[in-house]
Amino acid sequence: MPDIVTLGEALIDLVSTESGVSLEEAPGFLRAAGGAPANVAVALSRLGKSVGFIGKVGADPFGDFLCHTLSDEGVDTTCMLSERRAHTALAFVSLMNNGERDFIFYRDPGADMFLSESDIDTDYLADCRIFHHGSISLISEPNRAATLVARRAAASAGALISYDPNIRLSLWPDAETARKGVRAALEGADIVKASTEELTFITGTNDMDKGCSLILDMGVKLVTVTLGAAGSYYRTLAASGQIPGFKVHVVDTTGAGDAFVAGVLAGLLPFVKQGREICNLDKEDYHVVLRLANAVGALVTTERGVIPSLPAKGEVEALINGTALER
Repeated sequence: MPDIVTLGEALIDLVSTESGVSLEEAPGFLRAAGGAPANVAVALSRLGKSVGFIGKVGADPFGDFLCHTLSDEGVDTTCMLSERRAHTALAFVSLMNNGERDFIFYRDPGADMFLSESDIDTDYLADCRIFHHGSISLISEPNRAATLVARRAAASAGALISYDPNIRLSLWPDAETARKGVRAALEGADIVKASTEELTFITGTNDMDKGCSLILDMGVKLVTVTLGAAGSYYRTLAASGQIPGFKVHVVDTTGAGDAFVAGVLAGLLPFVKQGREICNLDKEDYHVVLRLANAVGALVTTERGVIPSLPAKGEVEALINGTALER
């Protein structure tokens, strides 16, 4: 069974072929496999980790494309199911000149939303070391119940729970419902990743230390915050620090957070296998983990599309060692 299992949406990203324009102005789009938990799964596989994906895609050509893509990338797709009641979800994406992304989701409903409790094979989770999910699978039923059933099964089996709030307000009924739903999932999570904007949205403060402390007070063991080009920040009850980022030629920032998450989980897995508590690692250990995550997150921004841009283990090591070649 896989060491790490991710659960949630797998969808088609249609990325503008031109940067610096809105979706209205985009001249065309490049198809790419996407969806945050799927991105994390592929990124982990490229980093040499054993990983599986749980989710649903449509019984359509896009769904077939996603299944084949993940399988070809070495992700175990035993629990990647086909759904006939809805098509595979689409996301149109364009990167604006100000660095912001213009998003439109075609997912009302999407096949991923039909994952239900009866679809969860708890035996599949019995041996995993880390279980990862985001917040999009918590928005509506039966997807929410399926996510929580899988999460509880993994936790009962001794796995660490990784959670990325990955807030997409346009998919929630309103901002307050989103805030409550995202916050509720913090309880019981061991590892949380957030952007600075997400941290402020969740905690109500733009003080990063205070925001992280509020999340740690909910029982989380490790909070990581992405800081864009500045790198990342981490905090546990015993330690904290900021790890600088890497200078790369940025083409498309879509998926940088997902790649970062994969780097964190890949970096933590050896310690988990050693039986070490992730909240009690040495500062040097956190530095190694976050530097790896920063490198993975940086490299994915150098090309268009997430999964096509995810780096191999050798590329990441080369960037960390200062020997990286132009992609």
